[in-house]
Amino acid sequence: MNSLPIIDISPLYAADPAGWPAVAKQIDQACRDWGFFYIEGHPISAARIAELKAAAIDFFARPAEEKLRIDITQTEHHRGYGAIATEQLDPSKPSDLKETFDMGLHLPTEHPDVLAGKPLRGPNRHPHIAGWQALMEQHYLDMHELSKTLLRAMTLALGIERDFFDQRFDQPISVLRMIHYPPRQTASCAEQQGAGAHTDYGCVTLLYQDNAGGLQVQNLQGEWIDAPPIDGTFVVNIGDMMARWSNDNYKSTPHRVISPLGVDRYSMPFFAEPHPDTEISCLPGCQDAAHPAKYAPISCSDYMLSRFAETYAYRREEGQAAASGA
Repeated sequence: MNSLPIIDISPLYAADPAGWPAVAKQIDQACRDWGFFYIEGHPISAARIAELKAAAIDFFARPAEEKLRIDITQTEHHRGYGAIATEQLDPSKPSDLKETFDMGLHLPTEHPDVLAGKPLRGPNRHPHIAGWQALMEQHYLDMHELSKTLLRAMTLALGIERDFFDQRFDQPISVLRMIHYPPRQTASCAEQQGAGAHTDYGCVTLLYQDNAGGLQVQNLQGEWIDAPPIDGTFVVNIGDMMARWSNDNYKSTPHRVISPLGVDRYSMPFFAEPHPDTEISCLPGCQDAAHPAKYAPISCSDYMLSRFAETYAYRREEGQAAASGA
């Protein structure tokens, strides 16, 4: 139990569906034992990953005033650039030693959800870098499709309709994030981590990490173990929404990033999250008389906003201002 399982998902892309049950069983076991696993055999090419990493290195190396033109704290729908220490994932530690770029499903200003002022809905805010927007928007769509393929495999083990997640992930609030972790020696103090210990908020996360290392996962004994980079893979982990859907049969596992010494680290997580109006409530096959539902139903958007308020100071301040009528 000191290394994460590696699952070949190529049978999910074969013309013959006979390989699906075996892959679904491996995913189900990994979700119950760990809440974390690697996938190989996916359709995202090494050339795409290299192009994305080069774009991230270029963007994060630019002057702060250029990056702050799309400052995430100046938006209502959480898109754009997050400066170092914008996030505090572990409230017992200093704010995180990382900078970020967040994007989601692009909805133009005239979209009904945007006009209605629905939370987490709106246009993306990209830097003015040649080729950036097309690259990011295409990768977002490709990661969305990959996440749906994984979720379809999970339906076999969870005993729900094959299209259960397909229906709920139409026009999702999924987020593609680029992250730059500066070397550890640039930290403000010894306690500042790249990303403090946390669980993810959404359904599933698919993470590309470069070869710098630093990701750690908590095992069942409460020990921190390394989740080292493995070429050609994504690290997949269960988020809190899927834990709620599965009544904690699928584990949302604490993890953190310890910034490496002497090198910059780049990663690209895709946080798969459903349509904002989706109700997150215990699946029928995950509860019975001996195991009643642990969580009250909640909408996707309400849950996400509550978690953002815990992590981002600017979100807490917005909430306090709204409560006071300011």
